Amino acid sequence: MSSTDVIVSARGVKRLYMMGAEQVWALGGVDLDVHRGEYLSIMGPSGSGKSTLFNMVGGLDKPTEGTVTIDGINIGTMDPQQVAFLRCRKIGYIFQTFNLIIVMTAMENVMLPMTFAGVPDKEAEEKAYYLLEMVGLGDRCDHRPDELSGGQQQRVAIARSLANEPKIILADEPTGNLDLHTGEEIIRMLEELKNNLGVTIITATHDHKMLAASNRVVYLEDGKIVDVKDRSELEISFGVIGKK
Repeated sequence: MSSTDVIVSARGVKRLYMMGAEQVWALGGVDLDVHRGEYLSIMGPSGSGKSTLFNMVGGLDKPTEGTVTIDGINIGTMDPQQVAFLRCRKIGYIFQTFNLIIVMTAMENVMLPMTFAGVPDKEAEEKAYYLLEMVGLGDRCDHRPDELSGGQQQRVAIARSLANEPKIILADEPTGNLDLHTGEEIIRMLEELKNNLGVTIITATHDHKMLAASNRVVYLEDGKIVDVKDRSELEISFGVIGKK
């Protein structure tokens, strides 16, 4: 696969945190390429470094050692304002807790990233309505988060993640607060976004249902990648998921 097919690249990535006087290496040297238009799931037990790696590949944090490039740009050479601009333009975020602003309507929540990007209000409003229609919430534009179900709130979050036409969507445990049926709906929706829009999906998850939509699964333990499996190498059946 050529370098032009790689949208995120991590090389020798290490991340050190200080816990009082104790040094904790959350990542111990990670090499990973994420390909354009793929659905990549990062899995591992609590404390494995899953969230840290997720934050690295999304530009939310910088490595102590090593390099991370996003769409060919080394984020380690950028100042905070440049990184913020990169995230605003190239990355959309979906969170387990939805992270919607409770005093804003669905429409206003979806418009917010466009406002930060300088999109005129009228254009942002029209696009927000289009995105809410796309996720099946065209009739909920004026509803605040507390007037929406969990699944509907996550759909608003998905619409918001697409506001600035990102190349990458980062989904952090996107089904973690949802029931089984709603979680499956969200997974299918993310897969459709990948297939229809060509957006790259990177998700940190404990949800094994996510494997059915993933092109690849990266397994972490103790801050290191211990396995990477293509979709074809996974065995998925009702209630049982394992590696071939």
